[in-house]
Amino acid sequence: MAKDELNVEDLIFKSEKSDTDYLELPLSRQAFLLVGAAILIIGLIVFGRIGFLNIAKGGFYTNRNLANVHKVSDLPAPRGIIYDRYGEALVENKSSFSVFLNIAALLRTPEKIEETARQLAEILDLKVEEISAVIGKADLEKTGTLAIARNITLNQVIALKALKLSAVQVADDYLRDYKDGSIFGHILGYVGISAETGEVLGQSGLEAFYDSWLRGQDGQSIAYRDALGESLGVKTIANSTTGNDLITTIDADLQRYFYRRMQSGLATLGREAGVGLAMNPQTGEVLALVSLPSFDNNKVADYLNKSSKPLFNRAISGFYTPGSTIKPLVALAALKEKIIDPALKVLSIGYIEVPNPYDPEAPSRFLDWKAHGWVDLKSAIARSSNVYFYTLGGGLPTSESDLVQSNKRISGLGIEKLNEYWKKFLLGVKTGIDLPAESEGFLPNAEEKENRTGEIWRVGDTYNVSIGQGDLLLTPIQLLNFIASIANGGKIYRPFLIKDKNSVTLFDYSDWEELKEVQEGMIDTVRKYYGTANYLSGLPFPAAGKTGSAQVANNTRTNAFFVGYAPAEKPEIAILVLIENAREGSLNAVPIANDVLEWYYYKRLAND
Repeated sequence: MAKDELNVEDLIFKSEKSDTDYLELPLSRQAFLLVGAAILIIGLIVFGRIGFLNIAKGGFYTNRNLANVHKVSDLPAPRGIIYDRYGEALVENKSSFSVFLNIAALLRTPEKIEETARQLAEILDLKVEEISAVIGKADLEKTGTLAIARNITLNQVIALKALKLSAVQVADDYLRDYKDGSIFGHILGYVGISAETGEVLGQSGLEAFYDSWLRGQDGQSIAYRDALGESLGVKTIANSTTGNDLITTIDADLQRYFYRRMQSGLATLGREAGVGLAMNPQTGEVLALVSLPSFDNNKVADYLNKSSKPLFNRAISGFYTPGSTIKPLVALAALKEKIIDPALKVLSIGYIEVPNPYDPEAPSRFLDWKAHGWVDLKSAIARSSNVYFYTLGGGLPTSESDLVQSNKRISGLGIEKLNEYWKKFLLGVKTGIDLPAESEGFLPNAEEKENRTGEIWRVGDTYNVSIGQGDLLLTPIQLLNFIASIANGGKIYRPFLIKDKNSVTLFDYSDWEELKEVQEGMIDTVRKYYGTANYLSGLPFPAAGKTGSAQVANNTRTNAFFVGYAPAEKPEIAILVLIENAREGSLNAVPIANDVLEWYYYKRLAND
């Protein structure tokens, strides 16, 4: 019999005889929707990723591709120039050479990374670890090349080119050339290289505060190569754009004179630390800013480890007990609160005594620097009588009531009111000056003292801060900004260093009549024979001022201050002179102030 043939009917028949029954059902609409939604979502993800890679990251991957085939080099952009108020360039860009590392080219031969780092370190006088750290921090999402060293010598250029390393590029660059580096160091600051992007960034001073304005846009060029690596020429694919210029409020010649006069004054005393500030009290423009010791911003590395901290900007970051320079504010607060009237006299016999409740035979004695006799508000400012300001700040004990004319009871402002007026004139807070790293200072109060020391606030604490001693800490720029507000009749401006910025009035107390009494007291400080700044009476224009001697380091050292302004009636300049650890107190600061004000009169005002 022939083989059984496969018959369709048999299959159907067998199927019908099967023990299992099958039921055919149509797919539901919900199933179609779920499948369709899944396909749509997957499609969106795929096409979204394709779009992202081609559009958002297209330029990046194009550059990576070019870097793999050709040699892409950055074209460094010059930073903007910084000028003084009269148009003198304080920093310029000088042509130089720098070393860049093409990360993409380097990563193609990972086995040579360590050897390349060693060769670069040897030529550039760097540590292998430093170069490795730069490579490790490289962000290829942002850049394909990194600056390893800038402003290298011609001999280093020759040595690098002799290595013929494809990943190492020596390119034309720009060196920041600071004019009179040490004199303008704390104003201009300096630049450095970002470890992540290889960009030149401002590190301090105006270079840091206005970095985004000064920084240009780097360009790029491609060195085309054939399959054998032979050069086919160079093409610029993006031109570099120079950064924007800055015109400052700084008077360069005044800055030079002030700096050198401070240097000579400190050298005479055998000291090295101090601050000199000058500003226009009618606008808030900073005319000069000196912080000593300073640093040459053309060679910052030489100053990094010096114990004298030359990179520290004392003018805006240093904390100082202000001494008697705070007395004009105490006088103003006492007048405003009607604690006294300007004519009321207090007797200074050289001290006041506060009874000791635990030992009546041992009262606490608070000294004046001399016995001044009867003093009113103006003469107390001029003479700088401590007893008078103890009385205004903390009041007099009942036992000392005969020290006040007509035995009038004076309760004093107290620490809370003192704090209120310190804050009104923005002491203990940042002024907002356009320089980085400004500090706030410290305003003492009863609660803080008790939390910190476990001791209550006593009247002696109030006496101390009323004459600028104790825990009261201010920055020089805060102190001068307050004095400038006395000079201009009550307006507190935000100090600034860029000429095209507008003056910003932070507070306006020009309707305070009491300011005139304080102004007269500061004028008498110079005009009267007994004034502590009478040395300035020989100036060719009338000046006003206040001296101060602040005891620090457990009364083992004295910081000398002078703050003032001129001309007295219509001030155009306010200045501060601070000498750290002065030998004879405030007397050492006054001659420097005299010479600076005299220079300003003859160089800036006499011919107007």
